Amino acid sequence: MSIGDYARYDGLGLAELVAKKKVKPVELVEEAIVRAERANPKLNAVVFKDYERARTVATGKLPKGPFSGVPFFLKDIYALAEGMPTRQACAFLPPIPWPQDSELVARYKRAGLIALGKTNVPEFGLVATTESKLYGPAHNPWNLAHSTGGSSGGSAALVAAGVVPMAHANDGGGSIRIPSSCCGLVGLKPTRGRISYAPDAGDFLDGLAIDHVVTRTVRDCAAALDATEGSLQGDPYWAPPAPESYLAAIKRKPKRLRIAFTTQKLDGGGIHADCVAAVKAAAKQCEAQGHIVEEARPAFDYGVLLGAFMTYWCATLAMGIDFIATMTGQTPARDRFEGLTWGLYEAGKRLAATDYLRAKMAVQQAGRAAAKFHETYDVWISSTLSRPPEKLGFFDMENTDSSVSFLPQIDYAPYTALQNATGQPAINLPLHWNKAGLPIGTQFVGRFGDEVTLLKLAAELEKAKPWYSRYTKIEM
Repeated sequence: MSIGDYARYDGLGLAELVAKKKVKPVELVEEAIVRAERANPKLNAVVFKDYERARTVATGKLPKGPFSGVPFFLKDIYALAEGMPTRQACAFLPPIPWPQDSELVARYKRAGLIALGKTNVPEFGLVATTESKLYGPAHNPWNLAHSTGGSSGGSAALVAAGVVPMAHANDGGGSIRIPSSCCGLVGLKPTRGRISYAPDAGDFLDGLAIDHVVTRTVRDCAAALDATEGSLQGDPYWAPPAPESYLAAIKRKPKRLRIAFTTQKLDGGGIHADCVAAVKAAAKQCEAQGHIVEEARPAFDYGVLLGAFMTYWCATLAMGIDFIATMTGQTPARDRFEGLTWGLYEAGKRLAATDYLRAKMAVQQAGRAAAKFHETYDVWISSTLSRPPEKLGFFDMENTDSSVSFLPQIDYAPYTALQNATGQPAINLPLHWNKAGLPIGTQFVGRFGDEVTLLKLAAELEKAKPWYSRYTKIEM
């Protein structure tokens, strides 16, 4: 292998080269480090470097996992790794190295992945763009003036730019799918309970949040889910049983599916013409592949669901900040946080327990409504975002009034939080680019527990409309 061909391989491809002894893991790590150092001044995607440890791991005995020897980055939220800090882009959270690996990080290591460091995020992962006060903005490789999306924006930028073939991400309101849309990647939010938060937590955001990866290929996405899925005793949620192998499942053609699509937001409003074009093209392609496709969308009381989601976010944020304060002996103060964060924190402190329980009931009713819709439809297609990737600086993160700072974020990503509420799997696919050369993601939503159907359909679409060759054009 010529090391110059590095970005032409996905994660499984690089691991295969290692297995065949055509390249050494340390060579891949060194190449990823060179690429990261070259790209990061432009992208600002890496916020913590753990290169020396990665080199040491790469020269030692690695597990014989599906990604043995493949370079990887962890997001600076939740991915708790021994010796690495996790600051969540907040100055209030000190850079304390974590004493142990979370179960997820341990599974990454058992799969053979080699972590090089942590990636850029917005403060506490609250918004749909990655441009915090602490770390500064991450830049989109397709156009440096534009946002990478959030909150897994640093991870998405590194994968799209060819630094690593895949990277850790997580999703509490769209934070895997939004940056995948902005950066032209495959991004699956798995079913609630599919990934464990052991041993440090039972869940995050009362079950709204879940972790996975951003990748350039469907097969890497499937293989990573094989390597990391599975609940442990003590977990509060258990997903329906997984297949023996997601990777093996995607090699089989999906059955004829009944698919719904929409070009309207949940409140009935319209979306950008580029997003309409992306959805219609995806629907047409599915129809060409023999699936039954028609226009429909699930019925929800949007106002009630939005209020419930805001209650979840505000209450969880307030609890988290107070927990950090207790553990570190600090007192929360306005000047330690961005305005948006402080406004949500204060709103969370004003909530009563009864407010939270009403929100929980509304979220659970959304799950019932989604299940009813999927009695008819196997898959639901929408745009991932309401418009193309915004320019950096578009959103106001310093205003404490959430109607000014936070609600515009929801209008930008009007679909993705719904699947966090219902717990359904949903995947962004990079099937469309606009005339400006920016990726416009399309979201596919499946039944609760049914990642297999989504991944099989995604693999079928990837074969019909391949996107991989686009990435080599933006190597940095």
